[in-house]
Parts: sequence; structure tokens; C-alpha cells
Amino acid sequence: MAFEIIMPKLGVDMQEGEIIEWKKQEGDVVNEGDILLEIMSDKTNMELEAEDSGVLLKITRQAGETVPVTEVIGYIGAEGEVVADNVASAPAAEPAPKVEEVATVEAPVVATQAPVVHEGGKVRATPKARKVARELGIDLTQVPGTGAKGRVHADDVENFKGAQPKVTPLARKIAADLCIDLASVSGTGFGGKITKEDILAISAPAQVKEAAAAPVVEAKPEKVLPEGVEVIPMSAMRKAISKGMTHSYLTAPTFTLNYDVDMTNLMALRKQVLDPIMNKTGMKVTFTDLIGLAVVRTLMKEEHRYLNASLIDDAQNIELHKFVNLGIAVGLDDGLIVPVVHGADKMSLSEFVVASKDVIKKAQAGKLKAAEMSGSTFSITNLGMFGTKSFNPIINQPNSAILGVSATIQTPVVVDGEVVVRPIMGLCLTIDHRIVDGMNGAKFMVDLKHLIENPMELLI
Repeated sequence: MAFEIIMPKLGVDMQEGEIIEWKKQEGDVVNEGDILLEIMSDKTNMELEAEDSGVLLKITRQAGETVPVTEVIGYIGAEGEVVADNVASAPAAEPAPKVEEVATVEAPVVATQAPVVHEGGKVRATPKARKVARELGIDLTQVPGTGAKGRVHADDVENFKGAQPKVTPLARKIAADLCIDLASVSGTGFGGKITKEDILAISAPAQVKEAAAAPVVEAKPEKVLPEGVEVIPMSAMRKAISKGMTHSYLTAPTFTLNYDVDMTNLMALRKQVLDPIMNKTGMKVTFTDLIGLAVVRTLMKEEHRYLNASLIDDAQNIELHKFVNLGIAVGLDDGLIVPVVHGADKMSLSEFVVASKDVIKKAQAGKLKAAEMSGSTFSITNLGMFGTKSFNPIINQPNSAILGVSATIQTPVVVDGEVVVRPIMGLCLTIDHRIVDGMNGAKFMVDLKHLIENPMELLI
């Protein structure tokens, strides 16, 4: 019997995923653990492994398509096995059995238990528990853990297996949606496994009644676009950016502070350390590296702790951080992503250069792991290379602030009573006024400006 390949739910907020590329093609032999395809969830590219061995019989959703989580995207089975074309559709699109075929079937008693929600959307489990789960084909997100903070142990997996009927992932999803107790369903699949057909057969009476009562809706005529107009679907990344930026803009009352910074000494320092750091790390130190490290050093001062904070519990509490995980906005051809340098407060300049280049390169290649784009406590975004003089960056929530870096422009300024030309850079700090007041934001910028204009302190 063919096994379904489904679009996985990789996080608590994931609703759909975009298929980037199939690594296997129809007819290819597949071993358990082989990489089947690459998908994008929000802004993260992930490789999906095969959970069964066999032949890739059918691909039902192609590269470029955006698919809801748990929907079937392909089938793996025995060589020569045939998968009918009509099984490729989503469960909701499958026709309900005829009334006369199901009239004597009684609906089961609703007694389903909500799945366990693990901390941060990530299952806490021991390596042995993960191994046992893979061997038994059990979804760890469904297993209640008895260890500390809900950690799942091997015994939890084995006990869960003994208490649960064998069921395909899609059948489990449909049963949960229809509130059907799997313990009351008899499986007709191989070894008594419950399939989607078993669930649909039981739920059909209610579906038939709903279909009969549903009003007939006339199909709307297809919209005709004017000449020269093209409509394209939003990518998963664009949708994630849209959702995040809209939420930030509408929920956080913000204001932006703009400061001019003399870059003379920072430019001189970069010239001094360029070759030594290149010789040590093989990487070139940038102004973003130097400014980023200056931000980290300033944030670690006790008086600026609210700039390095997050609102939690529906904005009822403030989470203060005694470390800095610095997010660095990276522009891609199809969107924006913010990789995170974790533990930046513990790094020297050369270590920060290596860490920042690592996550930025991964971001540009679409190879960031979920952990490498989460957990930031403060973020910076640099549009200076495009000649931007000033802008109002939108906060990367749950951060309390974000620093925008503008262009460095040769500008006449007065120094010691004389007009001289100096390289002046614009800094734009956007602040969440729920956490930080204007005076505190201004004090942060004064200290940051001082450090950038006296950058030797970065090396001390």
C-alpha cells in the first residue's frame, strides 16, 4: 500500500509551505532518510526526508506551488504499484460516499484529545526517544512527555505507541479536523492501519447532511484583467514579511530618533584592522561589523537594558536580556530576512566578523536553520550602501527597537570654530514606546555615537 508524503508542519505558526525543488523524481528508488524535496516555511528553507523506503510513485504538487500543511504532495510505495489520479486531491475535495451506502453507519462518539503543544513549537525529546519515534513511525508532536519541562523519553514513545491505533498522517489530520475518536475506527489498511477512506466513510453521513443543506452558490465569472496587467501569487517569504511587518506596525506605537555620527575615526580603525583580521579569519571586516559590535557593547550597559528587551504575555510583562543576540537584516531578491548572531556580547571583533558572515552567507543561500533566524534581542538594518540619507525602520518584533544605518556622506561641519568636511553617517533608531521612552532612547544613541566616534574602545 502506498504511503502518503505530506507537507509537514514545521512550527506552531506554520500554515503552508512552498515547494522549492523535488530532489527525487517519479520512479526513483527512495530509502528511508533520503532527501525528497526542499520546502520553504515562512523564511526558512528545509529539506524533507523520506519516512519510508520504496519507489516515488507519484508527485501531486510541483515545485513553485504553495501547499497547506498536512496536505498530500506525493506517494511512496512498491515498484509497479499504481496510484490513481483522483487520490491526489485534498481530503476536502474528495466526494462523500453515496447516501445509500452509508445510511446504516453511526457516527462515533467524539472523544479526541488535543495534541500536546511543546515549548517554542519544538519538541523536547531525548535522542533515544527520537530514534524510537522514527523506528515506530510516531509523530513526536503528539507524544506527551513525562520528563522535565515536558521532555519526551523513549518510554513515553513506546507507551504512546501501545495506546494508539496505527494510522496514516493524513487520516490522523482528517480525524482531528472532524473530531473523530481514532480508537473507535476500524482500519482497513495494511496491518489494520487506519486510512483516510476509513475516516471519510464514518464522517460521510454528516457530510451528506451538510451538503444537502448547503445553498447552491453560483460560480462567479472569471475576472478579466486589463491588457498589461499580470497577477502573481505571493511567495511564502513575502507572506511572512507581510504578516510580520503589519503586526509590528499596527501593534507597536513607535517613534524614530535620528543622529549624525562622524565616521572619521571608525574609518581609520577599519583600515588598521582590515589586514590583521583578514589574515586571521580570511574575511573582510565591514562597517556593518564595526557598527554592530558597537551596538552590542552599548546594549550591555545596565542603563540601556530596556533597549535589549521584549514584551511578553500579551504585552503584560517585559523580558530583560543579560545577553545580546543581534539580528542583521539581509535583503534578498525576493524579500528580507533577519539572521541572528547569538551570544554576540561574548565575542571579540574577529569572532563577530566570522559569526556575522556565516549567518549572512547562509541567509543569501537560503540555508538558514530555524534557530539561526530566531531569538534576536535587537536588530540592525543597513541601507547606507544605496545612498539612503534617513529612514524609519520597522521593529523586528518582539524586539523593543531597531537601528537603521544610513549613508556616509562628506559633509561640511564646524570643528573647533572652523568649517571642515567630515564623513557623516546617519543613524535612525526606531523604538517601541510601550517599553522605551524618548529620553532613554536618546541616552542610548548618545553612548552609541560616542563609541562609534571613539572606536578604539571596541578593542579594549
